[in-house]
Parts: sequence; C-alpha cells; structure tokens
Amino acid sequence: MRTNERNQYLLKIAYTGLMAALCFVGYAVFPAFNATGTKIHLGNAFVVLGALLLGGPCGGIAGAIGLSLADILGGYAASAPRTFICKLLIGLIAGFVAHRIARISQNHPKSYLMRWSAISAAAGLGANCIIEPSIKYLWYTILTPNAEKAESAIHALLAITTYATIINAVINSILGVIVYLAVRPILFRIGFVDVSGAKAVSTKGAA
Repeated sequence: MRTNERNQYLLKIAYTGLMAALCFVGYAVFPAFNATGTKIHLGNAFVVLGALLLGGPCGGIAGAIGLSLADILGGYAASAPRTFICKLLIGLIAGFVAHRIARISQNHPKSYLMRWSAISAAAGLGANCIIEPSIKYLWYTILTPNAEKAESAIHALLAITTYATIINAVINSILGVIVYLAVRPILFRIGFVDVSGAKAVSTKGAA
C-alpha cells in the first residue's frame, strides 16, 4: 500500500472512531426520554452524519460501535447485538442513497445537497422504524424465545406511526442534515478526503 493510500485509510479509521464517539455522546449524554417504549435520543443523528460524510460502511460501523457501547454501559447489554445490527443498517441505507444514488461527495448546488441529504437520512431512519421491531420480533421468537417481548415487538411494528417513532426519526434526520450541511464546506476547504478516496475540491456555487 502506498503512503498516500495508507494515510487516507488511517484517516478514515480515525474519522470513523470520532463518529462512533459522537454517536455514544448523542445517546448517553444528551437528554433523552422514553415514550411508548421508544427512547428518543440524538445518537441516530450521528449515524446519519457519519454515513453522509464517510459513506455507508463507515457511518454504519461508527453507529453500531458507538450505540452498542452506549447500551452496554447504560445497563442494556442484552440489547447491544440488536442495536449493532440496526445502526449498521441505518448507515448502509443512508450511505447508499447519498453516495451511490445521489453522489453527494461530488460538487453540487446547495439545494441539491439539502434535498438528497434529507432523502438519505429519511431513508435510513425510516427503514429503521421497520427494521428494529422486526429484528426484535425475530430475536424473541427464534434466538431467545419470549412471548411477551415478541408481542411487544409486533405492537411496535404495527404502530410505527406513533408520535414517539416519528419524533425520533424526524429530530435525528433534521439534526444530521443540518450538521452535515454546516460542516461540509469547511471539510472541502481543508481538503477533506471523500469516500471515493479523491480529494474534494469546492467550486463556485457548490456547498
């Protein structure tokens, strides 16, 4: 591996670690509350941010590590494996839409970036509204059978439009997109290395 490629690889690891820490902070430090079985927190916003900045795999891994660790240290170790899977999928879905479909790492008008970063965030967090209770149901019917918890998961799946789920997805989507649009121009100016491995160069009219 050439020196430049190795440095980019190490930078990507460092950025992923930073995003994992932010995911942990978003869940464990910022205020959160429980509503109808759903904990409203800010951790998912940083999963989305990581996917937008670094790509789906790195954003997903950052969210999986940071939020699984938050579960473990917060006394919910039994939920950590499910959390790992769910956050990884949020990052992969949001990153796929952002970078494979919209190609947001390239130069685009701000309106384009705003639209597609919002679509990407909504795709990842919207899918999570179905993925999370589905995984929980499979978990408690196949891996560790528990009829009461499996029934709870089904109720959550049928009630994905409850206010708690909507609030959680909307708040985290908005926050992730706002932070992304705020830091993207700065990262371009300092020569941030994008997910394709090419140095980003901003142009007039691009955010």
